[in-house]
Amino acid sequence: MDLGQFILMRHELLLTLVAVVVLIAEIATSEKNKARLIPFSIGLFALVTFIGFIPGETGTIFGGSFQSSQLTIFMKNILNMAVLIIFLQAEGWLRKPENSDKISEYFILTISTLIGMNFMISAGDFLIFYIGLETATIPIAGLAAFDKLKSRSSEAGIKLILSSALSSGILLFGLSLLYGATGSIYFADIAPKITANAMIALGFIFFVSGMGFKISLVPYHFWTADVYEGAPINVTSYLSVVSKGAAVFIFTIVLFTVFRNIVEMWKPLIYTLAVFTMTLANLFALRQDNIKRFLAFSSIAQAGFILLGVIGAGELGMTSVVYFVLVYVFTNLGAFGVVAAIHNASDVETISGYNGLYQTNPKLSLLMTLSLFSLAGIPPVAGFFGKFFLFTAAAGSGYYILVLIAVLNATVSLYYYLKVVRAMFIEKNEQPIAAFRSTNAMRLALIMCVAGIFIIGFAGGIFEYIRSISQLFLN
Repeated sequence: MDLGQFILMRHELLLTLVAVVVLIAEIATSEKNKARLIPFSIGLFALVTFIGFIPGETGTIFGGSFQSSQLTIFMKNILNMAVLIIFLQAEGWLRKPENSDKISEYFILTISTLIGMNFMISAGDFLIFYIGLETATIPIAGLAAFDKLKSRSSEAGIKLILSSALSSGILLFGLSLLYGATGSIYFADIAPKITANAMIALGFIFFVSGMGFKISLVPYHFWTADVYEGAPINVTSYLSVVSKGAAVFIFTIVLFTVFRNIVEMWKPLIYTLAVFTMTLANLFALRQDNIKRFLAFSSIAQAGFILLGVIGAGELGMTSVVYFVLVYVFTNLGAFGVVAAIHNASDVETISGYNGLYQTNPKLSLLMTLSLFSLAGIPPVAGFFGKFFLFTAAAGSGYYILVLIAVLNATVSLYYYLKVVRAMFIEKNEQPIAAFRSTNAMRLALIMCVAGIFIIGFAGGIFEYIRSISQLFLN
């Protein structure tokens, strides 16, 4: 292997370089000028995000342990875009006095966990997959406990690290069973040896259980609402979008490649998880008043919808999952951006606190409505097309009852999304949240979300492009 082949790891190498440069800049910056690290770090990451879209080489290195394809590169670019938006949304929060001494820590921890996710997506064996998973998980616990002076933030960090340790142990045990049954950790070597025997079936169940924690599938979702509520909003949005998106990507890749020979064995399991995840998450979302817990159960329900694409299997299933995650990035970050802007200005975190918001902040109210309608799958915004393709993938495999259940759950979700809309536009409030102006960085992030919600839905070429690179990856 020559040095030129390392270009296949350009995303990971560039992110590592950014983390090192931010660390050096932290050391070289005086205490009174720490705020300068915010635009410097965001600008540096924006440059890396742009470079990621430049066409590059594909292939494998390290004997097949690391694989780069057009699909994995596109997945990484989706995550990079999401993190860039989150960084822009966090700019105002990081400028608060209580965060002035840990600005660089926020960027370094976030970039570190993103590096792990990138390795996980490009893994060609279960060793790189697991190392990437742990590299992605451990820094997130630090981010969840970022507000050192708030007990619920520390509680969120503890709950996250404990649940992550348990899920990682379960996952690792499942991988050990697969290794014992096949004698290899390489995806390419394992796939032909996968058969429907008891040891492989048990290993697969443990694998799905471990990944279920990461994606917040029912019944592995219990940590989600508490951690989302306790963590800072900008960390919650990262957990809901980037962390979940990366886990969905690698879960889909492994199912469609390593376990393709036993697809008829795992489809009933995915079917059951999809039904329970959609239904229970929607029922719990109906009872929430805290906006972060509300969005937590919303994200769990969205994970249930994603499983419709997974159960579709094949080219259309992979395409619909990747497309939906792309839509989900802009849609969910649009909602979280509004929540973050309001919290930075008023500390309000309840749905009832949004009563009368349209009177004082009409633009934010309209953006929140747009994001919620996209999450609900109402046409003509991008969320409708995302759900449509997921339903099409499931229906194409003959799962009409599952599609019907999903449609009913989408109807229920519309009810609780409209609760927030009603609070902003209809409910009266003698003292609504005062009018305020968001930071320029926040406004840019929200504009990007609005553009994504509309453009992705109407740009049919995006879906076709994802379909073509998915076909290349699976064949």
